[in-house]
Amino acid sequence: MNETTRTESNGARKASKRTSAESTSLDHDADADNDPTLIELGTRVKTLRRERKLTLEALSTLSGVSRAMLSKVERAEKSPTLSIVVRIARGLGINLSDLLGAKPDQSEVSIIRAADRLVFHDQQSGLQREMLSPVHTNNGIEILMHRIPPGKSSGILPAYAVPTEKYVMVQEGELTLKMGGKSYVVGEGDTIHFAIKSPYSFENYGSVLVSYYVVLVRNR
Repeated sequence: MNETTRTESNGARKASKRTSAESTSLDHDADADNDPTLIELGTRVKTLRRERKLTLEALSTLSGVSRAMLSKVERAEKSPTLSIVVRIARGLGINLSDLLGAKPDQSEVSIIRAADRLVFHDQQSGLQREMLSPVHTNNGIEILMHRIPPGKSSGILPAYAVPTEKYVMVQEGELTLKMGGKSYVVGEGDTIHFAIKSPYSFENYGSVLVSYYVVLVRNR
């Protein structure tokens, strides 16, 4: 095998390691330019990675996100999907809210004003994740609001490192949970509970926005 063939073969093997969460191009994302939220996220990823003495290659192995994508996220050159950010958080050994900048609140009475919610917007799918609850490090519970536009999806989300359950109540629209090769349709006002033991996704196959509350419980 000549040198050119070996180089092409190595490149093909590296490309094959990309997860389905990275199906979009790794080219520079114009929407990410000067976005303060993405700059903050990239800085946190780099800081946390270095605190753990991880190389980009090591974090790629732990998270299942390619080295190229990690590099672009750290430099705020790419707006990552929710699925990718969840994987990065898992690779760093923290939960998603911590990665997005949530601060622990041990107050006896906590109020989060609507304008002060911690929000993550997936620019690819349009999914919006809003944190409704304060971070209480001793109970492992989070309350969230998700919104998914018509015809869009959360993308495939991985199982958590610790046993985790989700309680979901649909506020408007119709939500489809896909998990373990099965689909579960949840209508307006309906609720669904499941333990996260395998990858899953939330889908909006309808013609209107779907919004739903999520109570996430980590069993420590």
